[in-house]
Amino acid sequence: MRRMVARSRDEAHRAATPLELFFDLVFVVAIAQAGAALVHALAEGHPAHGVAGYTMVFFAIWWAWMNFSWFASAYDTDDVLYRVTTLVQMTGVLILAAGVTRAFDDNDFSVVWFGYVVMRIALVSQWGRLALSTRGSERGMALRYAVGVTTCQGGWLGLLFIPEDTRPWLFLGMVIAELMVPMWAEQAWQTAWHPHHIAERYGLFLIIVLGETILAATVGVRSAVDENRELGDLLPIAAGGLLIIFSAWWIYFAVPAHERLTSNRVAFLWGYGHYVIFASAAAIGAGIEVAVEQATGKAHISTTAAAAGVTLPSALYLVTVWLLHARHSKRGIGQAILPVTAVLVLTCTVVGQSAVLLAGVVSALAVASGVTVAARQARTSGTRTHGSRPSG
Repeated sequence: MRRMVARSRDEAHRAATPLELFFDLVFVVAIAQAGAALVHALAEGHPAHGVAGYTMVFFAIWWAWMNFSWFASAYDTDDVLYRVTTLVQMTGVLILAAGVTRAFDDNDFSVVWFGYVVMRIALVSQWGRLALSTRGSERGMALRYAVGVTTCQGGWLGLLFIPEDTRPWLFLGMVIAELMVPMWAEQAWQTAWHPHHIAERYGLFLIIVLGETILAATVGVRSAVDENRELGDLLPIAAGGLLIIFSAWWIYFAVPAHERLTSNRVAFLWGYGHYVIFASAAAIGAGIEVAVEQATGKAHISTTAAAAGVTLPSALYLVTVWLLHARHSKRGIGQAILPVTAVLVLTCTVVGQSAVLLAGVVSALAVASGVTVAARQARTSGTRTHGSRPSG
């Protein structure tokens, strides 16, 4: 068996592999299932149940992706055993996706739990292989990961047996335990994840999420068209939704994320914070679909409630991207663009049928403002630099 050794953090031209891209594709199914369940709950007027179920299910999806991505960034050997183990993990993700609807609607996590068992047997075997390949602190780190992941998987078993009304509390406790495992495991030895690679992996996953958002919005509009509904009420929603999605992409990739990833402490906060970015981005698509259903009379909610399904996750996305990205690189007035935009997007909730279109326009104006401010600051900085240079 080939030894598993850490890849260098300074490795040049490190990029996502075809296997990693293939791995990401299986999450399309799971995200689509979670979004569809959220649409149904919101359209039926059950926002509390919908948001709670969506929050839990999306964590399960996101954490499965996280477990693989950070390990792969540090220890991707790309040999036969590594590839086969990754394919087993992908099988577990597909099982998880098959159980999303049952977990969402009936609070039954049995299929999701079994999917995690399949994934984590493979993941623990990867950490075990690393332990066999290394010595000292690195070996201890690998063993702690294996123990932590296995222990948490046992804890999740409680979701199948405890009373339904106490499951959210166990879920919260297990989320905290899961998030603590990497911090505990890497106390004495830190995995050699690659900043550029991790930033690229997160960006690619966001593109998948935004793709699902576009798909959800398209499905909503198409179903209305197929039923010969009037397009007058749908076009503003479709246009506004596209502006929001396009703006979400632009805003995220406006700042090179890898420059922030300078230590484990920063990386943990940055990586964990992306749960909110990914979940809110996917929820925007569900909200657009709900707005379409409300406009065509299929959703049993008010116009304001339907608009909130789009504006709330949009505002949450803007604030979280600002916290994790923009505020660390913007200067002067540029610092205020995203927080102010989030407030304005929330205000759009109360304007009625035009809420989604107006929120989209506000988001697009935020992009335009950011580009203008950045260009002006670049010119000013260039002028000052040129002016300070000695003559001759």
